[in-house]
Amino acid sequence: MIPKIRNIMYATDLSKNSAYALAFAVDFARTHDAKIVILHAIEPFPAIVNIQGDREIEKQSYKKETERAEEGIKTHIDATCKKIEKQIGAPCTALVSKVLTPVGHPVEEILVNADAEECDIIVVGSHGKGFLKQTFLGSVSHAVLQRSRKPVFVVPVPSSIPGWD
Repeated sequence: MIPKIRNIMYATDLSKNSAYALAFAVDFARTHDAKIVILHAIEPFPAIVNIQGDREIEKQSYKKETERAEEGIKTHIDATCKKIEKQIGAPCTALVSKVLTPVGHPVEEILVNADAEECDIIVVGSHGKGFLKQTFLGSVSHAVLQRSRKPVFVVPVPSSIPGWD
């Protein structure tokens, strides 16, 4: 039996490419009467910074980066939802139940938070282009696809997106 989809993890790097994947997360949410959990992982500082750096400066830096990410997500959601609503008429922002901006490696954060938030499916965009397609899919989306025990919906970005320019 296929489990009911109640919660959808939508992972974003805040790019135009990942914005396109949000349309699919919204469509899943509408179809299954589900909610969307949005996640944008903030990359940690390299280990050398942690060893030689000042902890207070590091904390302030993460605080600023988290605030910038949260503002970026709000802008990302608002702009993308306007485009989605023009095309499919869904009340897009009402489907978002939570926005997460953890500090950590994106793959780990997507997998850990998808479990913690009891998400039933993960939606991610793919940045593959031309002959480098395999290389780029081999990054975050590929690693999530390989390691997840949940269904993963990878959205390849077409060369042009009507109504998204």
